[in-house]
Amino acid sequence: MKINKLLKSAAAALSCVMIFCSCGNEAQNTGNSSNGEGSFSVDLKNGCPEWFEASDGWTNGSMFNVDWRAANCTFENGKMQLIIDNDPEGGEIPYTGGEFRSKNFYGYGRYEVSMKAIKNDGVVSSFFTYTGPSDNNPWDEIDVEILGKDTTKVQFNYFTDGTGNHEFLYDLGFDASEDFHTYAFEWYADKIVWYVDGKEAYTASENIPSTPGKIMMNAWCGTGVDGWLNKFDDSSLPLTAEYESISFEEFKE
Repeated sequence: MKINKLLKSAAAALSCVMIFCSCGNEAQNTGNSSNGEGSFSVDLKNGCPEWFEASDGWTNGSMFNVDWRAANCTFENGKMQLIIDNDPEGGEIPYTGGEFRSKNFYGYGRYEVSMKAIKNDGVVSSFFTYTGPSDNNPWDEIDVEILGKDTTKVQFNYFTDGTGNHEFLYDLGFDASEDFHTYAFEWYADKIVWYVDGKEAYTASENIPSTPGKIMMNAWCGTGVDGWLNKFDDSSLPLTAEYESISFEEFKE
């Protein structure tokens, strides 16, 4: 599948130079009590927790038509914003995107986010776990992706050692760009169960990933994947996905 090949190229690109900066907001004392090891719950109205960081100064390449910029990850009005915009530096890649990720790695457990997605052709608003070549690991990933072309649906997917093609589109019954909703998944050794607003939505049980990964969120526009995302419409930039909270509950063996 063309998309899977492009994703493999993007994952390989992550093994190149990667530069991160800590969240550049003034809220250093976040009020979030955990240190990010084991279970935690983060209310993003308190700013950037110390065990998370914004991606800065690089690109995934391939179908990701953005450079990641720390300036595209902001904390305002009690929320975190991940922003897609024009590149003010006029670089080779015309757009910039926002990405937020944990510094630690997490395995089996329940992952949950409260977020409001972008409605716009050609973009993705996401919540996922990832590890790969940049971590000297196999590419294992579990995804919650809302495609801006139709924000009444959410796409669930996962990769095990680089093998994907497990996409499942779930009809939300609401527009994910209009308000905040919770999206979660429970990752077990033998299955993944996804939830929307606390309701079980989908279960996968074939070739489940096993490598602990980082918790990640991003907002980006695509190129060369019009059949999946539709052609990117840049007439309304900047575009903003918003996040209220993130939590992880570790499953004990």
